[in-house]
Amino acid sequence: MLLTITNTARPATDLGFLLHKHPARVQEFRQSSGTATVFYPEAGEERCTAALLLEIDPVALARARGKGSPDFSLSQYVNDRPYAASSLLAVALGEVFRTARAGRCAARPELPGTALPLELTLPALPCRGGPDLAHRLFEPLGWEVEARALPLDEGFPEWGESRYVRLVLRGSVRVADALNHLYVLLPVLDDGKHYWIAPDEVDKLIRAGEGWLRGHPERGLITRRYLGRRWSLARTALARLAELGDETEEHLEPALAEDAPPEATAADEAAAAEADAEAEGAEVGEPEVKVRSLSVRRREAVLGKLTELGAASVIDLGCGQGELVGALLSRPAFARVAGMDVSPLALTIAARRLRLDRMPDARRARLTLFQGALTYTDKRLSGYDAAVLMEVIEHVDPPRLAALERVVFGNARPRHVVVTTPNIEYNVRYAFLTGLRHPDHRFEWTRAEFAAWARRVAAEHGYAVAFEPVGDDDPEVGPPTQMGVFTRDQRS
Repeated sequence: MLLTITNTARPATDLGFLLHKHPARVQEFRQSSGTATVFYPEAGEERCTAALLLEIDPVALARARGKGSPDFSLSQYVNDRPYAASSLLAVALGEVFRTARAGRCAARPELPGTALPLELTLPALPCRGGPDLAHRLFEPLGWEVEARALPLDEGFPEWGESRYVRLVLRGSVRVADALNHLYVLLPVLDDGKHYWIAPDEVDKLIRAGEGWLRGHPERGLITRRYLGRRWSLARTALARLAELGDETEEHLEPALAEDAPPEATAADEAAAAEADAEAEGAEVGEPEVKVRSLSVRRREAVLGKLTELGAASVIDLGCGQGELVGALLSRPAFARVAGMDVSPLALTIAARRLRLDRMPDARRARLTLFQGALTYTDKRLSGYDAAVLMEVIEHVDPPRLAALERVVFGNARPRHVVVTTPNIEYNVRYAFLTGLRHPDHRFEWTRAEFAAWARRVAAEHGYAVAFEPVGDDDPEVGPPTQMGVFTRDQRS
């Protein structure tokens, strides 16, 4: 299996710093399935190419395959995986380029954040869905995709095409992002993994998909295939993705015919119904009640509170991809709506989702979107009845919280501030969750910690604060989301 990565930005050999592999050396890494070798076919000022070659030990691979593997009877003797990129290559890539995937470079710390003109080439990889699927998966990530189906046998063209493609990706992308795209999407294209899929695969997917998976139009398909169509894991991952942003789980997990669960027998359905009823405390045969995701309930709670407060102008600080902004615009009572985010990409997606280019003039006149940071004073934040920090503060490094407090409560000083943040005490109720709810969270607070922070901020800046639960209020650990509603003292 072969992967080549080419950089054409001068000096092109900066690729060696980013991959943490010196262009003048050939390095070997022992894998459970064989040997991974990193070398540089070319390394010049104008063009530098790094190659990852995975040589498979077919005997070790055959012995490692269980009887539950597809085509077990033939795989001992006829095995194409040594020649076609698959999850074997994804695992090797993940281990060999672990530091590069994390976006770290001690020698040149400015490099990992720079997008480079890259070309990635995979001569052969299985693609269950053909070239069209490769386009659907990679093009939304900013890649120019060249995917060509390989013939079953070049000597017999009448036999038609195989399920393998030659894939070339070109684009201006950070090296860390490029590696993480491949790490996740190679097994998705193959629709299979060579190892047992355990619950910790959910964490791997969330970490590798940070910054791009939640906004991907095929995120439902990616999640299910990456997790081997294990529906309990896929539901957990999709729920966590919904938790990261502000989208319903139903939207994150569209019904796709090719990804529908296998048909169950009548006995399976009866057992599942009985188990579900027992888990939910319902009677077998009761009509199913549609449960709204936490992200929807959180957004509804914020909208309800803003309406109750009588706010006519609202600014969403850290608006992400514009879900709350869109909900605010749909209600004429909010005469002026603004969204601010630190990420230009998030704002671009927000503009597209809100259909800014086709928005009626009357609605467009009510809306302002702009890029900015919550830790810097900005006069554009002032003049609103209410500001919203929905699932934002936990993404701020604790030493910088004081700057956020000064900017929002000290300088912008809206009449009301609505803050929501996860309740870490509730995390024990999430199956398979280890650590924080999102890899970008700098912290998550208990109810006591959030209350202490909110009361201090309110006292320092002339506000009063009240607390409300969002989601089911568990008698032992509290609600999944905690909300603080700040109201400025009219004398301040």
